[in-house]
Amino acid sequence: MELLDALSATSEEELIVELGHYAIEHTSADSVEMYVAAADEKLVLGYSSNMPTASTRVRLGKGVGLCGSVFESGTPKFLPSGAAKHPNFMKVSGLDDREYESAAALPLRAFNADLGVILLRWENHQNFAAKEKHELEKLAHDLAKLFEGYRRAARFGNQSSRLEALSEVSKTLDTSPYLEEILQLLVNLTASQFNYKVCTVRLLDAERGELVLRATQAPARAYQRKGAIKLGQSIAGRAIDLGKPVIVADVLEEESYIGHDLAREQGLRSMICVPLLIHERPVGVMSCYTEVVREFSADEVRALETLAKQAAVSIEHARLQVRTTLMQEMHHRVKNSLQQIASLLRLQSRFGKYKDLEEALDDSVARILAISAVHDLLSREDLDHVGVREIANMLVQYQQNSLIRPEKHIQFKVSGKGDEIHLAMAQATQVALVMNELIQNAVEHGFEVSDEGEIHVTIEQSEDQVYLWVSNSGDTVPPGYEANGRLGLRIISMFAKSLGGEFNLYERLGWTVAEFRFSRLSGE
Repeated sequence: MELLDALSATSEEELIVELGHYAIEHTSADSVEMYVAAADEKLVLGYSSNMPTASTRVRLGKGVGLCGSVFESGTPKFLPSGAAKHPNFMKVSGLDDREYESAAALPLRAFNADLGVILLRWENHQNFAAKEKHELEKLAHDLAKLFEGYRRAARFGNQSSRLEALSEVSKTLDTSPYLEEILQLLVNLTASQFNYKVCTVRLLDAERGELVLRATQAPARAYQRKGAIKLGQSIAGRAIDLGKPVIVADVLEEESYIGHDLAREQGLRSMICVPLLIHERPVGVMSCYTEVVREFSADEVRALETLAKQAAVSIEHARLQVRTTLMQEMHHRVKNSLQQIASLLRLQSRFGKYKDLEEALDDSVARILAISAVHDLLSREDLDHVGVREIANMLVQYQQNSLIRPEKHIQFKVSGKGDEIHLAMAQATQVALVMNELIQNAVEHGFEVSDEGEIHVTIEQSEDQVYLWVSNSGDTVPPGYEANGRLGLRIISMFAKSLGGEFNLYERLGWTVAEFRFSRLSGE
């Protein structure tokens, strides 16, 4: 067939267009349309000689219309005249407004595969003699053979390249012992090797029932800042529950998909969510997106499942290594924390001004508990990183339960924009001590006279800068408060220098605001 030598298509979509062009040039038809069978057994318009822009927008159910009935029966239909009035003829609004007298609808079938239907139409009457019918049927068969042959070659090539991609990604994952590096390698290599628009990994937080975004190669900051999603409210959560991949043909049309606006902005269409399982236990999910609506072939899904299992093992191995390292270093951390407590007690003995021993002991206990909060969170949080808002919640809870006098009615609120901000152990301990002093000062000095009000703790991040505000609606700051050498302010100033940060105290709209800014260490 001469068309075989002329083919230059690099994708299935281009191939369909080339086949359609060939049909319109080598027949007397005034119009040619090619419908391709989709995974859901519907017919999707792949080519229209009259309305090229309508491709992929028109879908026909099996048995619906002339083409649908031909696809269902597998038998060609020839309409010499009155085609537009035939009971099976269905006019698609906006596709073509011209009236056609004759039509021929022929199934595209080759190698026992039902591929679709080709529809040819004429403005004038056609006799459809036996010879003409035979030639049209042969044309449809030849087009179908080329179509299926191209698909088979593509599947073979894809399988070969995917095996190579799988080997490459798996080999690279084994080279790194670090969790963050493993996750970033996983998304970067999977996206490039499998030609995905976006690839993400979310890890499971079983305690909260959430999937937390931990890695993506998407360059858009809006995508990188996507928050945690609930298991029961997401497609990724469905993959976790089922323990197998979940495929969405088009995320823009899927009602249960979270984030249509961002998907539209980033040009995301088809999606596959593959659970990361180790011994049937879920640790997370990998989501892969394409930039066009397409199917995920069986061998592609199998390759991703194999990759997901390898990734899950690598993740678990990295976690075990980190926990082993933490156990080895724990005595150093405890020693450092005890030395920090000793330094604070010496500072307290030199500069502290207390009414009685009980007040001094309460002050010491609060600072020790601030350090304890970090150690406690370290045992429950993800690996060696501690969440700043978690620290704030624990310190606020302690203040409410232990330090506020019964006659004081103070409401606390901890808030912040975006995802939780995680810090490594050393920096988290210092921030916890600063936060403890700020909250304690707000309670003691903001409500020395006032008996009721609010204390707000707000935490936000901008680039590598972390901002912490502790505001209270109680008493105003007395004159010379910052200059009188109070112990709490000395401690805050000491850690501000250590963290490369800055501390300010001011009034705004009747509230006393303590603002603390510091640089989040890179790589944490």
